[in-house]
Amino acid sequence: MTSSSRVLGAIAATGAAALLLSGCVAKADADPSAAFTVSSTGSECAVSTDTAKSGTLTFDITNGGDQVTEFYLLADDGLRIVGEVENVAPSASRALTVTVQPGKYFTVCKPGMVGDGVGKAAFTVTGDRVAVDGPDAAQKKKAVDLYAAFVKDQVGQLVPAVDEFVTAYENGDDAKARQLFPTARASYERIEPVAEALGDLDPRIDYREVDAVAEGLDWTGFHRIEKDLWAPAKDALNADHETSAWKDWAPSTTAERADYGDQLIADVQELYDYVHSDDFVKNLEDQGISGVSNGAIALLDEVATGKITGEEDWWSGTDLNDFAANVEGSKMAFSLVSEFAAAQGKDGAALVKRIETGYADLETALAQHGSLKAGFVDFKKLTDAQKRELVDLINSLAEPLSQLTGTTLS
Repeated sequence: MTSSSRVLGAIAATGAAALLLSGCVAKADADPSAAFTVSSTGSECAVSTDTAKSGTLTFDITNGGDQVTEFYLLADDGLRIVGEVENVAPSASRALTVTVQPGKYFTVCKPGMVGDGVGKAAFTVTGDRVAVDGPDAAQKKKAVDLYAAFVKDQVGQLVPAVDEFVTAYENGDDAKARQLFPTARASYERIEPVAEALGDLDPRIDYREVDAVAEGLDWTGFHRIEKDLWAPAKDALNADHETSAWKDWAPSTTAERADYGDQLIADVQELYDYVHSDDFVKNLEDQGISGVSNGAIALLDEVATGKITGEEDWWSGTDLNDFAANVEGSKMAFSLVSEFAAAQGKDGAALVKRIETGYADLETALAQHGSLKAGFVDFKKLTDAQKRELVDLINSLAEPLSQLTGTTLS
């Protein structure tokens, strides 16, 4: 992350394909015949059925485990949140009522409210598309609420991923740590502007060395650890990096590794605490739908100003992993506001179509080099022509995306 691309106060979200906006509604509005039970324990998430008809559905969640749990209804990519209930205490029950369109979904519970969750299962909704009722203001609040739920989910996955990565690093298992580095960062990259809005938290977690030196900060976080894992060689550096990145370099001692690793864990925990605080909710509500829309723009800016230059993950060459996660985050934010933009007459609908096409073209080009699941090629192995293709596609998407907030609020 380069200092020039900081977008303080922006709101971002994460995910993949465009979301047909669904939202939580009052339980009294639900059809009693569309009520389902969910049994959550430490090892299962048992839903009473795996099919339903489109419309307003109610899931009654009972926590039979010994940890506070969450229940999620996820879209077909397993990433986007359609509805969720959190903070279900042991022996307690809570309900999720949500309007759901036809399609493929997943259900999952998250004991302890961290990690990937347990009992993930397919859930199919049949029937016809239903109209989402309610005033415009209420619908916009639902979009913000879904974004908030997604941020919490991503940070919940970030905590154990960073813990596993740091454990390997502190134990000197560099091969495992190198393998975990790009995957541990993915959840963070999808929601990066949230941390950027918190003063020095993002610099502690994700500053590059050149940025920390320029601003006179202690260099910590992912990229400080990255340099230990991919020790620099002078002949691999260009003149722009030689002074700060190679000069006087010495690998960290065991004690120093413990300090850097423990600091990263503490900083990620601070982020987790923040997104589960009233301040986070208030900040989102204050920015409203414009914050989500601006987040889509901010995350694409992250790609354009850092990842596409190969300067983000200078040592590891894993920039395309960050690139893909930023694009997912940008696309999720867009998906939550696209219906509002499309409702603004022919111009709004045309703008949404251009943006959707831009994302599809960019994802197709990126997929030629790998995936977040399987990994990407080292950024340094891309040809100039391949880099230029990605730059052109980013620019082609950035132009209509920059109009999104104004169109959404018109």
